Amino acid sequence: MAQPTNQNFLSPLGGKFEIKRMPTVSFFIQQVSLPTMVLGEIDVPTPFTKIRKPGDQIMYSDLVITFRVDEDLKNFLEMHDWMRSIARVDSFEDSTAWDNEKTPMSDERVYSDGTLTLMNSAMNPNVQVDFKDLYPSTISELPFVTTMSDVDYVECTITFKYTKFEIKKL
Repeated sequence: MAQPTNQNFLSPLGGKFEIKRMPTVSFFIQQVSLPTMVLGEIDVPTPFTKIRKPGDQIMYSDLVITFRVDEDLKNFLEMHDWMRSIARVDSFEDSTAWDNEKTPMSDERVYSDGTLTLMNSAMNPNVQVDFKDLYPSTISELPFVTTMSDVDYVECTITFKYTKFEIKKL
């Protein structure tokens, strides 16, 4: 049996996430997880029991990041403004991200790519995970608690939908 050439374990401290559209949020990120991937299945009926066979589609779970909010709310507003530009809040004109008549569904004002870089044991870039066509679907509340005895800085969670992710060794 062949032995692995690299016997170092992956550290949860060795990750860096960047989203092109949100440079301020990227700086304050506290947590990001590589999402779940699920291979669909097909139930094949038989006279006795169903037999499961692998399907032909992959489903990706949401990408969720947590970041610390700066005191000017600059990073929170990056996300807030991106979401509002996609939606119509008060009028049809609110939806500024969809103004391009040529290719609205692939417009960089709606989608952004993101990169998760995983570091090796020497904290050098080792593996890159590229997320394609990210867009925000949920931004969490900002809790303000006046009864705390120590300062626990405000964090916010963002949930993204995306098309796919690809993993490559650097």
